[in-house]
Amino acid sequence: MASHQTEKTRETLAALQELIDVVAQLRNPNGGCPWDLAQTPQTLTPYVIEEAYEVVDAIKHGDKQAIAEELGDLLLQVVLQAQIASESGQFSLKEVAQKITQKMIRRHPHVFGDVTANSVEEVRQNWEQIKAAEKGETAPENQNLSDKLSRYARTLPPLMAAMKISQKSAEFGFEWENIAGVWEKFEEELAEFKQALAQETPEEQQAELGDLLFSLLQIARWYNLDPAAGLQGTNQRFINRLQKMEIFADRPLSDYTIEELEALWQQAKKEIAAQKLMAKD
Repeated sequence: MASHQTEKTRETLAALQELIDVVAQLRNPNGGCPWDLAQTPQTLTPYVIEEAYEVVDAIKHGDKQAIAEELGDLLLQVVLQAQIASESGQFSLKEVAQKITQKMIRRHPHVFGDVTANSVEEVRQNWEQIKAAEKGETAPENQNLSDKLSRYARTLPPLMAAMKISQKSAEFGFEWENIAGVWEKFEEELAEFKQALAQETPEEQQAELGDLLFSLLQIARWYNLDPAAGLQGTNQRFINRLQKMEIFADRPLSDYTIEELEALWQQAKKEIAAQKLMAKD
């Protein structure tokens, strides 16, 4: 058994080394790829985010081959970032691996040390305390609320950050007494947004749009709804209806009038609804 595991480890390390060598060749000024050579850590940032979301999508669909492929795409971004950094002497993939290994050991003293943790909550509390100490920050329980919320705003996608900020603020007492107050705030922000569109500058319009979206997220939180999942569902429904429209159409959609497109849209909605009813039966 030990011999089998050792062989699997060798094969894994060999595969990783092959990827590292491929990326190094792509970045080689002598015969490398012009596109890869033109990239910087900043230009690659959108790909890091995109690949991470594609991993999540593959996991949601449970397709093992797709998960493996998308994890590979994400791994490529890690190796590529490390390769670019190593070329200017900043750090290498070795430092990346060493740092995360050391971090995992430090933050799991109940596994690698003599600390006892008997529940998931105790593990989480230990993790947060160790994390704060590493960064020279105040322990989480003693941090100012603004410090916690600033971290969400810096590190999370805007929609996720807004929900986190809303949830954490509510825990500290920044909350309405009832749902009526939440709806009243939404109506207030909607009116201000409409006024901004009619009278204010683009910058002020953008600010009011943000306020309106944030107030809508409060409603979602009160009803225990996931706004990201809701928007994702809407995106997919739009695409599904568009696919149906393309099936029904006898020419490019761009050649249709708005009235004709609306008719196709309604036809697509009815078709999809009928298919759902048949699937239930």
